[in-house]
Amino acid sequence: METIDDAREILSDKVTETLRRDVEAGFEKLYAEGRCAGSTGTASPMPPTLCRKPAPIRSTIFTVKIGTPIHPEKSHDPRFRRLRRGPPHAQWPGDARIAVNFVINFEEGSELSYPAGDGVSEGGLTEMLGTDLGVRGRDLAAESMFEYGARVGFWRLHRIFTRFGLPVTIFGCAKAFEANAPVAAAIAASDWDICSHGYRWTNHPGLSEAEEREQIAEAIELIRRTTGKTPAGWYCRYAPSENTRRLLVEHGGFLYDSDTYNDELPYWVQVNHRPHLVVPYSLTTNDSKFGRGVFGSGEDFFAFLRDSFDVLYEEGAERPRMMSVGLHMRLTGHPGRAKALIRFIQYIRGHPRVWICRREDIARHWIDRFPPPN
Repeated sequence: METIDDAREILSDKVTETLRRDVEAGFEKLYAEGRCAGSTGTASPMPPTLCRKPAPIRSTIFTVKIGTPIHPEKSHDPRFRRLRRGPPHAQWPGDARIAVNFVINFEEGSELSYPAGDGVSEGGLTEMLGTDLGVRGRDLAAESMFEYGARVGFWRLHRIFTRFGLPVTIFGCAKAFEANAPVAAAIAASDWDICSHGYRWTNHPGLSEAEEREQIAEAIELIRRTTGKTPAGWYCRYAPSENTRRLLVEHGGFLYDSDTYNDELPYWVQVNHRPHLVVPYSLTTNDSKFGRGVFGSGEDFFAFLRDSFDVLYEEGAERPRMMSVGLHMRLTGHPGRAKALIRFIQYIRGHPRVWICRREDIARHWIDRFPPPN
């Protein structure tokens, strides 16, 4: 037993187990004596919903089955090893209470399409997602919605962030840079950093290890060739494969990956006995909810971003965190949603001690202040 917290945890486990046994025994006694409605004997005045034969009670807090508590640091599951002691104080520059990172997802031109020879039209995160319009074969409407992102949406977002002088991180698919030379040139001329979003906007689970290794290498090379910049990080479409992180470390050159949604601060993992930094992303404070029908108006988006910021900012007085704001050119690039983005930028700029930064800045800060453990 190392600390008083360990003693409290053990005591809590014993109390929980004793309480479970007493509750189950009490219900069984009532049922056996016929005091519950539906059992043999006289009916009880107790409501049936409070007195039906109980199913076994199972704790849902760090428990696999009754009597087997999971101690995070002792668990074989690495996801829970650091939960008990908690993360360090982030020590953001300027004693900031929150780090805000705006992310523009640049996918247009890398999606599955008939012009690319895929024999299918990608409809992900478009205005009509989930609606069966009876289109069979090539969907020219969906293709045009992707095209809007590159023709109009990007430039609106570019003007907004340039007007406010704010840094941005591009989650960019390599083929999108190749397909949209003017956009690639604008990103190359800016101080925005790039996180590779894959070779194309396709799913990594299902790729063979050899295919994924090849796509990682080709993505980095193509982004360098089209922008002159080397991606500092990596983020798959939605989810990585079981091989992705290992292949990224094997490739080398990445400061971090963002292929997880499990925290509000960076943290270190070991991959093949080498330290690797993870900077978690978010699908919560993300305009993809427009494409899934969760957000209706720009007001919905603004209110959700504002409330999320408010909680993190308040907590940041003692526990500074980071907030990722995910944007898509074909979604927030539209005027009504862009207005919500402008309002949010103005809102957070009205608060002191807010660090608006690039993802690469967060990664370098963490490496400098919290180097990997030996």
